[in-house]
Amino acid sequence: MKHLTQEQVNELRAILLEMRRKILESAESQLKDPSNVKFEGGDEIDRADLETERFITFRIKDREAKLLHKIDYALMKMEMGTYGICENCGAQIPFERLKARPVTTMCIECKELEEEMEND
Repeated sequence: MKHLTQEQVNELRAILLEMRRKILESAESQLKDPSNVKFEGGDEIDRADLETERFITFRIKDREAKLLHKIDYALMKMEMGTYGICENCGAQIPFERLKARPVTTMCIECKELEEEMEND
């Protein structure tokens, strides 16, 4: 992380911790949401709408869980001193990229190459 100043690392850590806080806050409010209670009554269309809404909610929660894992991984890498280094080629990831996507593990070149390979 020698390419990042301590001030930059602190700023990125604060961004990651805020992202983490928002995800956990959202998950907590979801647990307290009375709409999670078993559906009683209504017709098949009402039940189908509710199930569709629940499915979408679970997909969002799945994405949030994956993001939470990435956030924790980035914070761990900060502690280890390896944050901001591309896991593919070992290049330094610019601060601007890290600020835009603080959970990234690849430089822009490696990420673009990965996406090209996925699309082929």
